[in-house]
Amino acid sequence: MTSFDDAYELRTFPAAIDDDATAAWFAACRLGFHESIDTPEGVAGDARRTVADARVLTGAYPREPRPGTLDDDQWPVATFESFERTLHVGGGTLLPAHLISGVTVQPTHRRRGILRRMMTDDLARAAEAGLAVAALTASEASIYRRFGFGTATRERTVTIDRRRPVRLLAPTTGTVELVPTARLEPVAREVFARFHARTPGSIDRPVGSWDRRLGLATGEDQKPDRSLRGAVHRASSGRVDGYVVYRVTEKPTETVLEVADLVTATDEAYLALWELLLAIDLVTSITWAAAPLDDPLVHALDDARALTTTHEQDHVWLRLLDVPAAFSARPWAADGVVTVAVSDDLGHAAGTWRLTSTGGAGTVERAAVRRADLEVDVATLGSLWLGGVDPVTLAAAGLVRERRAGAVQTLRAMLRPERPLYGVTSF
Repeated sequence: MTSFDDAYELRTFPAAIDDDATAAWFAACRLGFHESIDTPEGVAGDARRTVADARVLTGAYPREPRPGTLDDDQWPVATFESFERTLHVGGGTLLPAHLISGVTVQPTHRRRGILRRMMTDDLARAAEAGLAVAALTASEASIYRRFGFGTATRERTVTIDRRRPVRLLAPTTGTVELVPTARLEPVAREVFARFHARTPGSIDRPVGSWDRRLGLATGEDQKPDRSLRGAVHRASSGRVDGYVVYRVTEKPTETVLEVADLVTATDEAYLALWELLLAIDLVTSITWAAAPLDDPLVHALDDARALTTTHEQDHVWLRLLDVPAAFSARPWAADGVVTVAVSDDLGHAAGTWRLTSTGGAGTVERAAVRRADLEVDVATLGSLWLGGVDPVTLAAAGLVRERRAGAVQTLRAMLRPERPLYGVTSF
């Protein structure tokens, strides 16, 4: 039987502009996500964005390419990329995180160990570099748990029926102004930085994502998306503390206002921008695909039944690589001591750990005990870490096994975040 190393070569390299290997990697990645192969302008745009984020690309290449195939054109049969951004773990702490994206394997090369090899090699490099956590967003929900990733945050798509009158119950403050999207980028970046600094669970946006987020360079020709409109909220101090980007689409039986991006650094800005959206005429519905689960808008509307959740799914998956570093970085809501036995097939988080919190700070150390208070696998630990998923709920799901009565409740109190976890970054 042919070994993996005899059949494939893994090449890891930094993205580069005007580079044939980078262009072939992009083409293979787009193929995996059923996207059209890009034009030279599109490839150049992808390369600029990827280089701006200092992304590292990995491709799997057959050692014996088949003549006349994509392999023969030096396209990888599998793709994988990683880069570093910060994750807000609570208390204003921004922890460097290892982000994974662009994962594809051609259907003709499945079940040959390619994804496992790329993933395990990449996680090993991240751990060796001293990063405490890896993160990804998944296009399929059943792939990554076996590598130790657990769902940490979720997101909702909401729809508001505008054929019925909908208003806010409380008055808003500040002012809202319409702005050209072409001039929005500097203020949008500043608002996002403030949002990121106050919101546990937020991941800093890739540098290269802003032109697409604001519609400044999109599609094969990398030209502006002229269907987008923008608005900002200005606090009474005069400082902009929120923005929204949206488009209105005419359909045969309805007119839909689609929120493309909505980021606020204050609760006041969030409500005021929604007041604007609810006031736009000739619209039958408003949709937003990145709404928080614990959304104040539900309570702010005079008719909450006008808002419905049309879809909900996992958003960010987390995988701990260094348990002491990860848990020590976050704040703790209550004093307590819990021992947790963690199973991890890759070994990074395996062991029995004593979690001790006092006065809002915590320490984690290996524990030599006959039986731990709680038993989890590393994927469940990733879900628990920042407090976005209730350990009582995970115990009911059979994923947290309590060996000492009351330990689940103790951990629940210790890990409670100061604000609901939320993020608007996709990667």
